[in-house]
Amino acid sequence: MTANPYPLGLRLDGRRVVVVGGGAVATRRVPALLDAGADVLLVAPELTPALRAQADAGRLHWVPRRFAPDDLDGAWLVQVAVDDPLAAASVSAVAAERRIFCVRADDRTAATAWTPAVTRHGPVTVAVLGGGDPRRAMTVRDAIRDLLAVRLEPGAIAATRSRPDADTAAGRVALVGAGPGDPELITVKGWRLLTEADVVVADRLVPGLLLDELRPDVELVDASKIPYGPSRAQEEINQILVDRALAGAFVVRLKGGDPYVFGRGGEELLACAQAGVPVTVVPGVTSSIAAPAAAGIPVTHRGVAHEFTVVSGHLAPDAAASLVRWDALAGLRGTLVILMGLKNLAAITATLIAHGRSPRTPAAVVQEATTGAQRVLRSTLGEVAADLAAADLRPPAVVVVGDVVGALDA
Repeated sequence: MTANPYPLGLRLDGRRVVVVGGGAVATRRVPALLDAGADVLLVAPELTPALRAQADAGRLHWVPRRFAPDDLDGAWLVQVAVDDPLAAASVSAVAAERRIFCVRADDRTAATAWTPAVTRHGPVTVAVLGGGDPRRAMTVRDAIRDLLAVRLEPGAIAATRSRPDADTAAGRVALVGAGPGDPELITVKGWRLLTEADVVVADRLVPGLLLDELRPDVELVDASKIPYGPSRAQEEINQILVDRALAGAFVVRLKGGDPYVFGRGGEELLACAQAGVPVTVVPGVTSSIAAPAAAGIPVTHRGVAHEFTVVSGHLAPDAAASLVRWDALAGLRGTLVILMGLKNLAAITATLIAHGRSPRTPAAVVQEATTGAQRVLRSTLGEVAADLAAADLRPPAVVVVGDVVGALDA
């Protein structure tokens, strides 16, 4: 009889973990390792766009080649995320020689450690091992997560799971907003649909820990749109949604923030509608409001701002394709929230000042809001572009302009 596994919580903060493989499995597993504070070494000739973004941001070290035995020097754990049994076996053999626990995505019976089905609720982490059966572990995990979801009545989630629901029918698409970065900010409905999906098409800004909780048989499509880097054309993303749904799958298009706030969700809905694919839209918490809030900035405050405007800054003010009336925005007295505007911030601030907005207007930049990597820069409209360059802030970041930036200062 096979011995039962010994459950253990690994404290990986600052400790080397080696991940071999740069595909969909690694994309799902790496965020939880980073969340645990692990020093991740990723060994793979190529990476998914989402993993490449993590490497470019300096959150992990990427070695662009095949595995070599010396890669396990100093490692405490290795995760093999390749579908080549021979390559996986060679990694686990080296790990066994060095007495390093090894997780294998291709063969659980050959592994010396298993990754459990995990759910997180604030400081509580629940990990379930299903005796080698991932589906059993997921079922138990989901039941526990339901009990932890105290926002609903005890029988509410069970009722939604058991009753027929058009939202969960096969051959459909759900556009789900995942929120600004904290995985707990997805809505209850969005999370429920995610757990029932056959296919998940995910953007770069989706909280990685949500992907770690997907069923092992879910097809994960990395549709990352990394600025100035690898990306899928929107038409290709539309076609993936339509093709998978027409083949009978329940597809969740998981998008950072809200699907309709500069998320191109409308284009995806139209593509599905043209193909006769039913679509459910689940709103998400948009970073245009959440990022300022996470930095202690209300976008409106009584006596300070009676309106706020959300604008895309991905095009420079003088670009022929820009639809933004920057001259009109300069004349407003309320709050201006700029998304995707770091590259063009110097031109944007200069244009606003040229059309009458005071250079002394308070301004702030919030990087990676609601996550452990959140950084906040406070400045003025006249100085924020230079301060941004000196502080070396990077996307994703939200710029806030207006007197509300200091409204809650003590």
